[in-house]
Amino acid sequence: MVKKSKMLGLALSAALVFGLAACGGGAKETQGSSSNAGNSGTAAEVKAPDKKITITFQNIFPDPTDPKHQIMNKLVDKYESENPNIKIELDSLNTDQQKLKLKTQAASKEVPDITVVNPAAQMKPFVEANLFAPLNDMLDQNGLKDTFQEGLLDWYSFDGNIYALPDGNNIAVVYYNKELFEQGGVEVPTTFEEMLDVVKKLKEKGITPIAIGEKDSWTGSFLFMNMLLRTNGPGFLNDVLDNKKTFEDPAFLQAVDAFQSLVEAGAFQEGATSFDYNAGENLFKTGQSAMYFMGSWATGGIETSSVNGKVGVFKFPTIGGKGDPNEFMLAPGSAFAISADSKHLQETKDFLNYFMLNFPKEAFDAKGAVGIGQIVEGDFKAAGYSDMAMEVLDLFKEVKGGDLAFDNTMNPGTAQAHLSSIQNLFVQKKESSEVAKEHQTAYEANNK
Repeated sequence: MVKKSKMLGLALSAALVFGLAACGGGAKETQGSSSNAGNSGTAAEVKAPDKKITITFQNIFPDPTDPKHQIMNKLVDKYESENPNIKIELDSLNTDQQKLKLKTQAASKEVPDITVVNPAAQMKPFVEANLFAPLNDMLDQNGLKDTFQEGLLDWYSFDGNIYALPDGNNIAVVYYNKELFEQGGVEVPTTFEEMLDVVKKLKEKGITPIAIGEKDSWTGSFLFMNMLLRTNGPGFLNDVLDNKKTFEDPAFLQAVDAFQSLVEAGAFQEGATSFDYNAGENLFKTGQSAMYFMGSWATGGIETSSVNGKVGVFKFPTIGGKGDPNEFMLAPGSAFAISADSKHLQETKDFLNYFMLNFPKEAFDAKGAVGIGQIVEGDFKAAGYSDMAMEVLDLFKEVKGGDLAFDNTMNPGTAQAHLSSIQNLFVQKKESSEVAKEHQTAYEANNK
């Protein structure tokens, strides 16, 4: 179970780290930077056998415009050039595709050498099935553990072992296109009621109000949970787990009604459930929608897109006068895990150690360091980060707490029922009581 105090600590840790980084103080080198490559698993240090070795690297960076895609390929190419006997085979998938493929691979105990998992409840079944290798020894190599933000690795730890290394530590924000807001004659909303009015006015002007990639069902859930955070405050799912509340609680019903009012107002693009995450985001990145609700990891991709310079951010507003805008959806990121049955376990650990040590500097240089999970020491503004990126960094300083995503808190069976239930609201209006009953029935069935 995820406790509120732990989430608050994570949020404040992120706020502190990013507050210091954004203030700058000179372009200091990032921990694990390429200037330290001689101490971070390069060819001079890795003693690999003469035979050719292939390491399969499953990842969720398929979009060539995403800075993380570019960083991954750069580090892979560099590692292969320094270790000619090592071949890194990339298996790049979008998030939902990767989750589905990993479940199939796990069932047949054919997990790739490196794969991607989400924290807490999502990765617990894989750990309990002994599918992942503990990474404690690798984290002690070259000081890798010290590069992560304080407390972040706790989300990936079970029984004293760390099983995955996160690439991010984020909050959810609303990105908006200033030009499209001006064309629509609207201003940044401070209440949900104002947000509905903004949606309607944009729609009247022929402008798609909000882009979403709901084919990947977690995107709608992420937005819905932010709305539940407003109607209830932090800790709703923890209260359900502690038998203090049920899904038929008035706060849950109010969140469902508010969510459906967005759908009914035409907030999202036509056929939202046929757009995957990347396609949905690209609508915003190409100026085809006015708003985009997403984790702050999207900052880098937006910054390198055609709308760079036109984008601002704002906090999700109150709903019916409820909620604190300084409470955010908290998103300790997806993380890299290593198969316990890898045929090249040590070589795989050596590569992942190198990758993670060098990731912060490469992310910083690629304008993709907003929201990464490791400590970034550098002056973002002096490095040319946009005003929008600086706004996001400022929001980290204001975090007072929040919640984790549904599927990082509940067991997989309950989570899947939730994802399907929320996704269905994009195509079929339901009474909030019926949606609540779907959730409660699934929860009870999966927690006997």
